[in-house]
Amino acid sequence: MLGRKKNQTKSSTSDCLHRKNANNEVASCCSVCLEEENKVVACQHVVLDNMNGTAATDHEYLKTSTRDGDADHLFVSSDLKLEDADRDLVDPAASHVKAQSSFAHSVINMVGMLIGLGQLSTAYALQNGGWASAFLLVGLGVVCAYSSHLLGICLQKNPKLMNYSDIGQHAFGAKGRVLAMSFIYMEIFMALVSYTISLHDNLAMAFLGTHLNLKLPAALCSGSLLSTSQLLTVIAIFVALPSLWLRDLSSISFLSTGGIFMSLVIFTTVACATIFGGVRANHGVPFLQFHNIPAISGLYIFSFAGHIVFPDIYRGMKHPSNFTKVSIVSFTLVTMLYTTLAFMGAKMFGSEVNSQITLSMPRKLIVTKIAIWATVITPMTKYALEFAPFAMQLERNLPLSMSTRTKTMVRGGIGSLLLLVILALALSVPYFEFVLSLTGSLVSIGICIIFPCAFHIKLFWSEMSKPLLILNAILILVGCLLGLSGTISSSHLLVRNLHTRGAPSP
Repeated sequence: MLGRKKNQTKSSTSDCLHRKNANNEVASCCSVCLEEENKVVACQHVVLDNMNGTAATDHEYLKTSTRDGDADHLFVSSDLKLEDADRDLVDPAASHVKAQSSFAHSVINMVGMLIGLGQLSTAYALQNGGWASAFLLVGLGVVCAYSSHLLGICLQKNPKLMNYSDIGQHAFGAKGRVLAMSFIYMEIFMALVSYTISLHDNLAMAFLGTHLNLKLPAALCSGSLLSTSQLLTVIAIFVALPSLWLRDLSSISFLSTGGIFMSLVIFTTVACATIFGGVRANHGVPFLQFHNIPAISGLYIFSFAGHIVFPDIYRGMKHPSNFTKVSIVSFTLVTMLYTTLAFMGAKMFGSEVNSQITLSMPRKLIVTKIAIWATVITPMTKYALEFAPFAMQLERNLPLSMSTRTKTMVRGGIGSLLLLVILALALSVPYFEFVLSLTGSLVSIGICIIFPCAFHIKLFWSEMSKPLLILNAILILVGCLLGLSGTISSSHLLVRNLHTRGAPSP
């Protein structure tokens, strides 16, 4: 009986041995490896060109079911992306084989992703928006926790979905994937510009009083001089540059852990300056400055940007059904931290608070020096991690015939070039708060609020209750209004400051 079943499988497999395409090419299956019943069969094809007799190897996949002795074959179209083909073959039962994250570990991962550059600007945002804007901060935290819950529901619906762009494709097809990935890459690029501006500002503070000059060739920059802070930023970027050549994800993860630790150090030092630094927290904070709300909403929403990695956290959990609880706990902790930091900074420095709270701290304190250096180190640990999604996608799109060494060189070379472009842009637009606000309003609000609600409506339209549908629609509308008004406001402020900076002194 078993022998007859094997023969049937071989016979059925032979059906795929001869296929012609539009170019009169014949694909033959040269090797089939059946591990066990109802498992995936890998099939390597040799493509023969009848016109010139040349042969080229190509890897495709054959999904075979041997139920009741019958074999069903499903070829993956050669025009599909490699990662799409791989996802179609994911065994739902095996998708959690390496899912070892406990509830506490998942909370730590999510909190670590959420705490970052945004914490530096919460005090500035609260001071400029008024203490009543803290309700906006808390409200956005609640909404982002809800939208992360929606992402978890979407992932639960289809076990084959592995990342944020997969959800977009599942909901809206190829256009959804392209739109999601475009916003993801925009957020990465603009966030890296903000990180570099922060690096420049804090290096200037760390080396206050140091004077270095480097005259650029006239062909490059009209013989202009780099200031000390700009030169130090260039040096720091070149120090961080080799990290973009890393292909070992464990090394990149190590850098990420360092960045999380530095973020916690920043919060601790600000708290210590408030408690032990002799700074009186007696400055007044206005009730509400409504005209600043559009701009600061971008700063607030950027503080909660982390949704693009939430699918990874979901897939890494031992019990994905607890993802919603993880989101609630994580966003509660982060929102409390941001709100505390915002009120501490606003009360300590009042209208003198800087867009980066570390730059407002008393220079004589040792905790200030620790905070500034932590803020300097943080961006340098982020470059490889932020660049990793783009680098992986780039490497997948390179020809299969290309050697690993060549792929590494292409990946590292393009990454280095992009980082130098980011460096040039950051030195040309040294306005941290406006770039960060523009990033939040233009990109992050879409990724954090608008898209998750839209994905949920599209995938669960027939199952949703009317109140839930109305809630999602309202959140999409509010997100669009905040995004549009914030983008216009932050763009206007950025252009105005650039114009003022470029105007000749009287």
